[in-house]
Amino acid sequence: MKLTLERILPDARRRRAIALAAVALALDTIALPARAQTAPAGAPIKLIVPFTPGTGIDLIARQIGPRLAERLGRPVVVENRSGASGNLGTEAVVRAAADGSTLLVTVNTLVMNRALYPNLSFDAVRDLDAVTLTSWGQLVLVAHPKTGITTADDLIARAKSRPGALNYGSPGNGTPHHLAMELVKNQARVFITHIPYRGTGPALTDLLAGRTHAFSAGTPALLPHIKAGRLRAIAMGTAQRLPALPDVPTVAEMGYKDFETSQWYGILAPAGTPPEIVKRLQEESLKALKSSSVTERFANDSAVGGGGPSAEFAAFIAQQQKIWKDIVQRAGIKPD
Repeated sequence: MKLTLERILPDARRRRAIALAAVALALDTIALPARAQTAPAGAPIKLIVPFTPGTGIDLIARQIGPRLAERLGRPVVVENRSGASGNLGTEAVVRAAADGSTLLVTVNTLVMNRALYPNLSFDAVRDLDAVTLTSWGQLVLVAHPKTGITTADDLIARAKSRPGALNYGSPGNGTPHHLAMELVKNQARVFITHIPYRGTGPALTDLLAGRTHAFSAGTPALLPHIKAGRLRAIAMGTAQRLPALPDVPTVAEMGYKDFETSQWYGILAPAGTPPEIVKRLQEESLKALKSSSVTERFANDSAVGGGGPSAEFAAFIAQQQKIWKDIVQRAGIKPD
């Protein structure tokens, strides 16, 4: 005899069981988007860059994308979703299906923003799965030649003599470029007006035109202009001098100890992405990073290639988020 709810439960209990089953089914349906899923075979992979085209991280995504497409046998598309200091694009990945078809290619703004915007709806450590560190870059502080500023000491002296008269541009609030300059200002006890832009491109355009005085950015964007004499490099944000700019001192050499604001870049996936998918993405990303075209580009940009296990990158992100929280709170840095 076939057993059914009608046969084994009285009417009242049967109605209650059916109601509970309906609630459970509804809850299960609601939870589905947050669960790991499997993307259709051959479906495109979307690399979301949370900043404008032409930025250092955008260039990295466009270098790695074609190599990943070759290795995975799937189309790879780079999509720029800028806004809110990278938070809009990052949130889009956090909300995406955890099936490996949507990935975040980002910079260490990711961990800085948690300290600057405590009311964010997501957390980099909790809501994203680390895939791999792609590379390291260096921030260099530059000034427009017409300012007459030839060293970082000149910049500080001018700022002290005329508080607020000098300005600097950044790709936006909360970016490494912004925080690097705010740390210099905080340690030197000077006021230099911050002008945030929507990306590196517009900020660099105004600097080259002489509409702003200084700028801190990665070497890929600035090296060609420094070598052409359109901009003057006055300090490095890294712990050691850059071989491509051996005569440019570091901020630490100016007397500001333990100062380092290098950039790191990496790939992340929505939390809950199946471990086997994360592992495959990590392995293929590492092979892409070792390809001749990518290593050559990194060398030209004075970038250092990354790689390494996903778990190592995840631990690094958690550590960096704590470090920048302490820095931001100690220096009293706030988004403008």
